[in-house]
Amino acid sequence: MSGPIGIFDSGYGGLTILHAIRQLLPQYDYIYLGDNARAPYGTRSFDVVYEFTREAVERLFALGCQLVILGCNTASAKALRTIQQNDLPQWDPSRRVLGIIRPTAEVIGTLTVSRHVGIFATEGTIRSESYNLEIAKFWPDIKVSGVACPFWVPLVEYNEADSPGADYFVKKRIDQLLRLDPEIDTVILGCTHYPLLLPKIHKYIPRGIRIVAQGEYVADSLQHYFQLHQELEQRCTRGGSVHYLTTENPDKFRESAQIFLHEPVEVENVSLGK
Repeated sequence: MSGPIGIFDSGYGGLTILHAIRQLLPQYDYIYLGDNARAPYGTRSFDVVYEFTREAVERLFALGCQLVILGCNTASAKALRTIQQNDLPQWDPSRRVLGIIRPTAEVIGTLTVSRHVGIFATEGTIRSESYNLEIAKFWPDIKVSGVACPFWVPLVEYNEADSPGADYFVKKRIDQLLRLDPEIDTVILGCTHYPLLLPKIHKYIPRGIRIVAQGEYVADSLQHYFQLHQELEQRCTRGGSVHYLTTENPDKFRESAQIFLHEPVEVENVSLGK
């Protein structure tokens, strides 16, 4: 059986992951599923995020996807391991579900000199300590400090990322992170919305601190994964197409997707859950 690559996110941020993957691997077919009706996931419990993510992965598998990438840090932090360990063996052991935290964790030690790394993310991702745990597996010498940025996602989704009002919220979190650890020389954007705030982040982050957006590392990691798992790569169809699905109003998705992709998209509504 063969089919497209599925990319799931609770909202729109995963579009930055999809964009980066398509830049590197444009030949494959993709299905993007946004659970926009139930977003955001960042403040929801582990159990709820797991249940919602499980429903989405099941839907993408039903649509023929052989590989699903959780293009959402909260889902990667709260649901990935349980799905990999408990659900995949029952559904189909030949298929795969991958997250987006590990690819950045694997490379971060090659990017920091001071060995002090900062994380900006949602409250759920920070509380889960997923980045701390994942980075410690590869780079136990690195000190990780994280700050939750609750207003950053709404700023992006309401198209306010370039507005003067965004400055206050961006500067506040940068200052908070650097008070936690002044030796930080590398900062991970641990939410897929945050790359759209890069102009503001660069405005207030001290010079010499590297900002790491996940997209390119996730794309590189997927390319490498395919080299190691050619039997899975062979089952991913190649037509260069993208199909967009949302659990919310398709018109609203079309409008918001333009903020992330700068191109018109065709999208259809699906329902998840009971």
